[in-house]
Amino acid sequence: QVQLVESGGGLVQPGGSLRLSCAASGSILSINTMGWYRQAPGKERELVARVADGGSIYYANSVKGRFTISRDNAKTTVYLEMSSLKPEDTAVYSCNVAGLSSRTIPRRPFEVWGRGTLVTVSS
Repeated sequence: QVQLVESGGGLVQPGGSLRLSCAASGSILSINTMGWYRQAPGKERELVARVADGGSIYYANSVKGRFTISRDNAKTTVYLEMSSLKPEDTAVYSCNVAGLSSRTIPRRPFEVWGRGTLVTVSS
């Protein structure tokens, strides 16, 4: 019904940059939110950044000023540009998209997760 394709993870050195992308496709009537979560070793999963349909943006305090979340013109792909990366940013990053399905009437909400992509920040 709705699929997410993530890309962009990898190994970078401290201070480096990386861009994650997440493309949504399928039976989508509208998207309410697109966001990125992460789970580091030994830690709970946390919301890193999220953008809502109206354009409002949330960032975790730990990434403010370093990460930027954005969408493409079609608003079906979300990006996470990460700069000034720190070892503590090392985690599995997962895309999350929520919205309304176009497949059924009445329309139903959906929430889907990407498989996750590993970001490792290390010297």
